[in-house]
Amino acid sequence: MKRNQTQYLALGGMIAALYVVLTFVANAAGLASGEIQVRISEGLCLLPCLFSAAVPGLTIGCLLANILTGCVPLDVAFGTLATLIGAVGTRMMRKTPFWSWIPPVLSNTIIVPLVLMKAYGVETAWPLLCFQIFAGEMISCCLIGILVYQGVKSIPRIAAD
Repeated sequence: MKRNQTQYLALGGMIAALYVVLTFVANAAGLASGEIQVRISEGLCLLPCLFSAAVPGLTIGCLLANILTGCVPLDVAFGTLATLIGAVGTRMMRKTPFWSWIPPVLSNTIIVPLVLMKAYGVETAWPLLCFQIFAGEMISCCLIGILVYQGVKSIPRIAAD
């Protein structure tokens, strides 16, 4: 395996593992799922601006986190899809990183409330669920995500692609 492929796989794996660990931390605090959620792990969603390996890393991390925290299959599938859509959108917006939080916030704001209603029988009105998920995603992606992005970007020996 070439060095670049190894680095790509290693970085993607580290991002996936970090996503899982941070989701467990949020889950322990009761914030990883439900009508009101602030997944600390979603703060990693701006990393596709810096690294293409973050797209599969975030997707696999979300998949594993959803399985390991006991989400129902519909949530595992569509929650992971929301993360994949957000990560791909963020990667596409890498030239405007200040605005790259928009794809993960929008994909989760639209998809997660539907999952909560269909998979878990949540009876809260869809617009209110959307607002609640939007607020949590703004905290995760904008507040935490921009701090993570700036911190990783400032590390001199890490080369973005």
